[in-house]
Amino acid sequence: MQNRTLNIEKIQLYLREFCQARDWDQFHTPKNLSMALVGEAAELLELFQWLTPEESQSIMKKEKTASAVKHELADILYHLARLADVLDVDLESSFWEKQKLNAEKYPVEQAKGSAKKYTEF
Repeated sequence: MQNRTLNIEKIQLYLREFCQARDWDQFHTPKNLSMALVGEAAELLELFQWLTPEESQSIMKKEKTASAVKHELADILYHLARLADVLDVDLESSFWEKQKLNAEKYPVEQAKGSAKKYTEF
């Protein structure tokens, strides 16, 4: 796997300018953006819906489906970045804060190899 760096601030600045130039801020309310985010996640889900677990693991081997997956992931990122920007949420610090909580809820000794929810430990 390649080492990639995602620059959320750069993405958010680009999207902010992109949307302002098109006068879309009026449509980018938290409600609308969260609904659009769910819609895009559902479109990603559709690509995997009837695949076997094995087929889902090789979805990126076919150019057509790989392109569709990449575009849906990009749409999800678009709406997530836009929503965080509109709500003034620092995604990176929020991510690390949540991961700290997850590490506490899912200690390695109890969670390793288990799909149980933390409330079941």
